[in-house]
Amino acid sequence: MSPPRPTRVDGRRLRSERTKQLIIEAYLALAQENSPQVPTAAEIAHRAGYSVRSVFERFPDIRALQIAATDYALVQVAALAPARDSHGDRATRIRTQVETRGQSCERWLPLWRSLVVNQGDSPELKQRIVLSRQRVIARLELMYAPELSTLPETERRYVLIVLEALTDVESWARMREFFGLSFEEACLAWRQAIDRLLPPTPA
Repeated sequence: MSPPRPTRVDGRRLRSERTKQLIIEAYLALAQENSPQVPTAAEIAHRAGYSVRSVFERFPDIRALQIAATDYALVQVAALAPARDSHGDRATRIRTQVETRGQSCERWLPLWRSLVVNQGDSPELKQRIVLSRQRVIARLELMYAPELSTLPETERRYVLIVLEALTDVESWARMREFFGLSFEEACLAWRQAIDRLLPPTPA
């Protein structure tokens, strides 16, 4: 029996995927710089180093590129903010959750604003916004499971809603931009507020 023939790598397909990735990265970079304005196809093509035709060969319109870029960004957020210290003591869990969330907000604030402002009537983009909020709630549930476990279901839900609102991206932006807090000061404000909101940690 002859050995299996090695799978041939389609060079054109790989180049096309690489081009697509660079276009997505160009969109994200421009969205970060120009938020909340949506970059034009010409701006994206120029940043990526390709023609406008190349952009539309891979994405039927800017909305499709927005969706692909948002999906890519959500993956990056998850990869750069893994859950840590979920079994630590109360102070450690609060500090770790706050610092991780603060770093995510710091990095992704312009893109988040662009997404919210430009979601329009797109069900796909609206769904990504919902997914992002759900992931934040899931992280809060994980990090503060001991304290939340002591509450009745309705009260637990209310505490989670308030915690999500407190640690929202725009909440972070107000502390940093409007009130002029440093990163460390904003983290301290969140830590103190979360510690007051949470019920006592069970023995």
